[in-house]
Amino acid sequence: MDDYPHPYLAREGWPFLLAAVLVSIAVTAFAGAGWASPFWLLTVFVAQFFRDPARRVPTQPGVIVSPADGRVVSVERTQDPYLNREALKISVFMNVFNVHSNRSPVEGVVRERWYNAGKFLNAALAKASLENERNALWIRTDDGADITSVQVAGLVARRILCYVEPGARVRRGERYGFIRFGSRLDLYLPVTARAKAVIGDTVRAGETILAELQGAA
Repeated sequence: MDDYPHPYLAREGWPFLLAAVLVSIAVTAFAGAGWASPFWLLTVFVAQFFRDPARRVPTQPGVIVSPADGRVVSVERTQDPYLNREALKISVFMNVFNVHSNRSPVEGVVRERWYNAGKFLNAALAKASLENERNALWIRTDDGADITSVQVAGLVARRILCYVEPGARVRRGERYGFIRFGSRLDLYLPVTARAKAVIGDTVRAGETILAELQGAA
């Protein structure tokens, strides 16, 4: 099990859950259980949205794990707009029922971080990668492989959180960010990487292997 410095409920959700509980209690006290039931359902939704379970991170060399829970919606050769190179792109779409913590796909050093304001299109659309609000990390592994991990806001997502800056060292599977309410993660990998995931796969952040770097030992 990976190191886990925070409770099962993501710290980003504490204010939302507390507010939902207090409102539900107040409505129950003043209007009765019947009127309060929608608020208690909302409380349950908030709790499940901000759940953040520990994960078993693979230890074999050269593997790239999913940075997000969700469904693989893209596996293709394309242009990495951040490092200006041809790359293998793997995208994971998160709906509102997925865990929304984001984890580093590899171990390495953050070389650069870019934030771009943008639109809030449906994150399942391919054009969301270039038009939506997004935050990108360039991570270089100890073997010199360059990985670009991009948090992309979605239709109802209104907050991208990223907790690492250039110069930080990240471990594979380490929690580094969070996106609220539906979004996607794009990975741009070296073209020599071998994809292990296919479109339609259901994946788990920090646990599911998306690809392997060639020549890793």
